[in-house]
Amino acid sequence: MDFQLNEEHLMIQKAARDFAQTECLPGVIERDELQKFPKQQIEKLADLGFMGMMVDPKYGGAGMDAISYVLAMEEVSKVDASVSVAMSVNNSLVCWGLETYCNEEQKQQYLVPLAQGKKDGELYIGAFLLSEPEAGSDATSQRTTAEDMGDHYLLNGTKNWITNGNSASVYLVIAQTDPAKGSHGINAFIVEKNWPGVVVGAKENKMGIRGSDTHSILFNDVKVPKENRIGADGFGFTFAMKTLAGGRIGIASQALGIASGAYELALKYSKERKAFGKEIMHHQAIQFKLADMATKVEAARLLCLKAAWEKDQKKDYTLSSSMAKVFASEAAMWISTEAVQVHGGYGFVKEYHVERLMRDAKITQIYEGTSEVQRIVISRAILK
Repeated sequence: MDFQLNEEHLMIQKAARDFAQTECLPGVIERDELQKFPKQQIEKLADLGFMGMMVDPKYGGAGMDAISYVLAMEEVSKVDASVSVAMSVNNSLVCWGLETYCNEEQKQQYLVPLAQGKKDGELYIGAFLLSEPEAGSDATSQRTTAEDMGDHYLLNGTKNWITNGNSASVYLVIAQTDPAKGSHGINAFIVEKNWPGVVVGAKENKMGIRGSDTHSILFNDVKVPKENRIGADGFGFTFAMKTLAGGRIGIASQALGIASGAYELALKYSKERKAFGKEIMHHQAIQFKLADMATKVEAARLLCLKAAWEKDQKKDYTLSSSMAKVFASEAAMWISTEAVQVHGGYGFVKEYHVERLMRDAKITQIYEGTSEVQRIVISRAILK
């Protein structure tokens, strides 16, 4: 059992860290304040090959492994989770789903530019449309319908909480075709944003990841060609579940990054701030907080890397990704809150960054399946 990263992994980690510090850190507070989508940063991520990290180079990707993806996600998330969530969705939910389950024609048309993050010199990313106003992330209770019209499907309904909602060029949409068949009547479709009948709703005013453009997407009699269905008829539910399992590794890694970023800021501040005649790192109350933070960060990192390793080894990573997501997201919330406490009053103001990390941490407990949902997945696996 080797816990050392190889040379390639270390290079990717350093490249992601340098990118985060030089490209994401400047202006991150302003982007959060103004809810500004980090288009420039994501375009530069695409130039690094980080928008299609795990995609085969023959489809425009970087051909990296899932461990590399975790390392890069952690470093970017330390600084700006709004950048990393766009990166996560395009990598884990969109590109992975297309490469794994789409036919060659679909891959050439959509996967190649999505893996590159650009098309004709312009930003080209995707979004995953599952959540609905009533169903949440319950893929079996889809209200969005795709009526089979012979040579095409007629798509109607509303999806909400969609990351990259306005910036994406391509949507992967989960919809119900035959309610009588339950989960076997659900399909997944590739839908282009500029098709007639596709409407982007207002941007959500969120507590955290405020730079991420989260929107509702409405479909009004959208004609979807038969060739844009993913897989066989009725494959949509399986597609959604398999894709979400990989997505949990991305969100767990994002949570890990938020946690480690908050811990590093708290550690640095404890060495600078003096109270009662000495740096606060010399006070046992602060030492205990830092010790617990470091332990939780390390545990979350190991869980994320294990899930990534299992994915790279073609093993079933459903359980490990759920464990990583639960633990890392709860660690991120706890550590970021404690980091604010370590900073005292300064932690409550924006210029010290930790209050933003605390706000960003909360969403990691909610999206890609809440912590409660992940505990259901875990309990089912261990009780078999």
